[in-house]
Amino acid sequence: MGNTDIWKYCTGEQCRDMLLELRLLGNVDWSREKQLACLYSLSNHAENHYHLKEITGKGGRQRTLQVPDAFLKKVQKNLLRNVLDGLPVSSYATAYRKGKSILCNAVPHTGKGKILKLDMRDFFGNITFFQVRQSVFGGLLFPGSVGTLLTHLCCYRDYLPQGAPTSGAVSNLVLKSFDESMGNWCRIREITYTRYCDDMTFSGSFDSREVKNKVESYLRILGFELNPKKTKVLDSGTRQMVTGIVVNEKPQADRDYRRRLRQECHYCLKYGPDPGRVSSNKSKEAYLAGLVGKVNYVLQINPEDMYFKEIKRQLTQLQREAGEFPMQ
Repeated sequence: MGNTDIWKYCTGEQCRDMLLELRLLGNVDWSREKQLACLYSLSNHAENHYHLKEITGKGGRQRTLQVPDAFLKKVQKNLLRNVLDGLPVSSYATAYRKGKSILCNAVPHTGKGKILKLDMRDFFGNITFFQVRQSVFGGLLFPGSVGTLLTHLCCYRDYLPQGAPTSGAVSNLVLKSFDESMGNWCRIREITYTRYCDDMTFSGSFDSREVKNKVESYLRILGFELNPKKTKVLDSGTRQMVTGIVVNEKPQADRDYRRRLRQECHYCLKYGPDPGRVSSNKSKEAYLAGLVGKVNYVLQINPEDMYFKEIKRQLTQLQREAGEFPMQ
């Protein structure tokens, strides 16, 4: 990807034309010079367009997001739509792709004798400016100056920001060679492999230590390492969960999640929608919409769940009534 010979006769004017043809600023009524000046300024000072946001994840763990401001986010969304979405990624990658979901990541591992789950440490923070420039915006696709500018628009300082809309797609492109190498190695051994962001899942009949060692050796070349605290081996006699979905016999939402949802739906249908029951400050209409969304999640995983199909019908009727007779 680093070979730029095909662009050696490309003039500066042609590079600027290509940059404008990407329509990163959207439909603006600006002169050519103003658009170029804006893009150059934005790429040269991209880090000034971010703010840091602390969020609390599972288990109370704190994470820091690098969130772009409205203007940079708009440019990044256009870059995602007009450039990144059109670049091919590995079929083993199931996150950050249209038409893919956590269900697509979990289904291939249904009914397998053993599941190995591995996780990469500091996933986005370990994807460097150099990797993005080489793997995503390299010389086979873009002239050097264009590729470098696009890389600056996707990176925060020297790494991939976790809060940018482009980061997911960029990560899939950077990991494409890893996914293909790992997938081919697994296919020969009849092991099923998928990757959802930083979560890698392997299923079948295999030596867990051998697979883990192979993953570590591949990742080390790319500058990644595993998070040993998140390594899990799940045999068929235990509850096998992949990206939050139980896959022992058929894809199914977690049992505890379904139990809590059944209880919440029961109270809602019996006593009426009351956001206060779940300490929510939402309106009743928004609360109902959220509840329907949770039911849809269960049905997305198992469309034949008759109980939740009926619950959805009743909740939808309740929504319709709430629309006709606004609740105070």
